[in-house]
Amino acid sequence: MKRATLLTELAASGTGASPSRLAGLAVELDVPEADLLVVAGRPVPAELLPPERDPETVRRFTHRAAHCDHAQPAALEGFVRALPRAVAPGARVGPPLPYHRPAETGCAAVLDGLLRNRGFGVRELPFTGLSRSTLYGMVARREPSPHRHHRLRAVAGPLGWTLPDLFAVAGEPYAEEIRPVPLCRHVGRVFTAAVPLSTAQLAEAAEEADRLSAREDHGVWQPVSQGFAEECPDFS
Repeated sequence: MKRATLLTELAASGTGASPSRLAGLAVELDVPEADLLVVAGRPVPAELLPPERDPETVRRFTHRAAHCDHAQPAALEGFVRALPRAVAPGARVGPPLPYHRPAETGCAAVLDGLLRNRGFGVRELPFTGLSRSTLYGMVARREPSPHRHHRLRAVAGPLGWTLPDLFAVAGEPYAEEIRPVPLCRHVGRVFTAAVPLSTAQLAEAAEEADRLSAREDHGVWQPVSQGFAEECPDFS
């Protein structure tokens, strides 16, 4: 079965799949197990969720990681994976959404679950080129939108998902000319690797991101590095 077809079917009717089957598929597809559980509409075990962390530190980490040029996320991911893992982290159920009740089914529910798997709320996402009100709407409303393609392009990278995979989960047609904006999946891999980290470790990883990128803080005028997604080898 083609990868896109499998993901589409899991999103449409995956609740009957056993956890062991989904764990095996996650390895086969190189997708985090927690993410595939969310796609299939299954609960995520506490041990796969991040520990409780300070949201401001999470926000600082994601912002600074987004300043790494394309050659640097692999080094940052290696640094993050080398940090010791807590023996028994206190799992969280995900950050609250202050403006909207999250959707319970459909693509919006999947997007909400993928964020929560990383310990993010909308405010903790790095710059995506979308307004916060748009992002809140994406995890709250199930109805189709004429802007769905652009919005999926913007969030796929920070979630660490390829565009074809996320489009398949969303039930949207994908064409090869579609490119991510402004970040590609390689920065999202860093965020996925950081799921087990504590607040103190995230602060350490943010400092390493600054060291790698030699970032100069220009605030809102430079929310991410320039030209990141255009350098992605996925689209060379």
